[in-house]
Amino acid sequence: MGYFAHESAIVDEGCHIGEGTKIWHFSHIMPNCVLGRNCNIGQNVVVSPEVVLGDNVKVQNNVSIYTGVTCEDDVFLGPSMVFTNVINPRSAVNRRGQYSKTTVKKGVSIGANATIVCGNDIGQFAFIGAGTVVTKEVLPYALIVGNPGRQIGWISEFGHRLNFDENGIARCSESNELYTLSNGHVTKNI
Repeated sequence: MGYFAHESAIVDEGCHIGEGTKIWHFSHIMPNCVLGRNCNIGQNVVVSPEVVLGDNVKVQNNVSIYTGVTCEDDVFLGPSMVFTNVINPRSAVNRRGQYSKTTVKKGVSIGANATIVCGNDIGQFAFIGAGTVVTKEVLPYALIVGNPGRQIGWISEFGHRLNFDENGIARCSESNELYTLSNGHVTKNI
């Protein structure tokens, strides 16, 4: 099998689950989804059909990941956060063929109880604070908080605030890596 699933978890046929992945208590992995290598799927998680999770994705307890969501490698999904997949849901109207797509890029962290409104991609290494409601696209390395979510700064790949000098250069306090801010976009210097 190559992965671990707790006896209370439900893993439907037709899933592709990478080696080293762990699926914990009362979680439901639905058909035709892809979970990469070394993922950790917490307790009471729903992964809907056709969801794609990259390698090393950490999904905390009580998270709902609905059809249309793709998370790249090294994404962290905090406890009880949720993705939506229909922009205008109505109980009496079937919109199954109208799911919006949302891509969460490599290295993103999404805090506890955050909501990601469908169709709003999240750029690499962005950080979404606890309880935030994302209602528009998020730039790479952006730090987003509030309802509706608003950008309050920039963050490094190590999860530290970046303070840019007058030349648009910032150094991560932990990794010592340099970042450049130019025209409203951050890049990591290589």
